[in-house]
Formats: sequence, structure tokens, C-alpha cells
Amino acid sequence: MEILYEDNHLIAVNKTNSDIVQVDKTGDESLEDKIKYYIKNKYQKPGNVFLGVTHRIDRPVSGAVVFARTSKALTRMNELFVQKEVKKIYWAIVKEKPPQISDTLKHYISRNQQKNISTAHDKEVKDSKLASLTYTLLASADNYHLLEIDLHTGRHHQIRCQLSKIGCPIKGDLKYGFPRSNPDGGISLHSRKIEFSHPVTKEKIIIVAKPPKDSLWDYFLNLIE
Repeated sequence: MEILYEDNHLIAVNKTNSDIVQVDKTGDESLEDKIKYYIKNKYQKPGNVFLGVTHRIDRPVSGAVVFARTSKALTRMNELFVQKEVKKIYWAIVKEKPPQISDTLKHYISRNQQKNISTAHDKEVKDSKLASLTYTLLASADNYHLLEIDLHTGRHHQIRCQLSKIGCPIKGDLKYGFPRSNPDGGISLHSRKIEFSHPVTKEKIIIVAKPPKDSLWDYFLNLIE
């Protein structure tokens, strides 16, 4: 488990695309449980360890996730998310080049709970919610393209279904139209950077997560760094 940031109030880790943030119906060990175990052992804490989930990313997605180590930090981080004072940047690898170098996408997203899938609509439909993001083309390889996504809203599977809507499904994402799965079972969507004011100290925090070790991710990193 890669720790990206840690103090008395917060801890951030680089989630793999096999980890689940919280326990679900699979019963697999969660990232939340792994971090509690890490804290308990590192600081020799007796009894239960407090850990608050401030936000989630889908299981097949990798990258930065922030947890709260105190109830005060959790309450204040929740407020930051509600007030849209947390900036989240994602990277995505897609097969098709998007229609523009950079664009803001606005759709209305509806969710099918039973199938655990969302649909992006051009116009408002029943039970849909407005979703917005801005993508920018960062680099291109022979067969794939790297996009940076500035997420404005946090809808279910938002990036996945909005990119699919414009004909750019994410590499490995069978659910949203990519023809083949990735060897590791994940998808090529990565929570690259999270920025916010620390909920207690108020200092500016910037957390950056390296993409998974993979030849294509490595190729794009070498191109842009």
C-alpha cells in the first residue's frame, strides 16, 4: 500500500485498481480496513481505529483517495466536498481521439441501480442529474490517447459514461463500450491529483498519485514529464 500523505488528521493512499474503498457484497478486504490495520500497528493504538471515508472511486479505477483520521477532519472534509472546494484531476487512456483538443462536457446522467450502470443524456430526463467535466488531450501514442479530466461534479460512473457518450470509452472498460478488458481487470482511469485546503491547518494540500506500473502508462508519463 502506497501512502501519499499522512498527518494526525488525514491519510491519503494510491489505490490499486483491484482495491475496494469500503466493504461491499464481495466481502473482499477493503482499503479502509487495510489502512486501519496500518494505523493500528504503526502507532500501537489500542481498541478500534477511527477512519472516515471522505470520497470513493470505483473498484477498477486507480489513484489518490483521501481518508480522515479524526471525526473533526471528516466533518470538515465533507463540507469541502459539498462546497466544491476539492479539485479532482483524473487521467484516462482512450482508443479514439476526442473530437476537440479540450472541451467541457455537460450531460444529464441517469443511473440504473440494478445493473450498476449510468447513461449520459443530452437533455434532462426523469431522475437524471446534471454532470459536468472538462477534458484536455495531453498526449497521443500510435493507438491510444491520454486525457486529463477536471471533474466538476461527482455523479455515478460520470467520467466513464460521459467519455463513452462522445465515442471515447476508456481502455478496458467493457461496461461502457470498450471491446476488450485490461489484463489486470482494471480500467485505464486514474485519480491523478487532489487539491484542497487542509481541514484543520488550512494549508494548501496537493496530493499526486503515480499511475499503475504498465507499459502504456509508462510511455505517456515519459512523454509528458
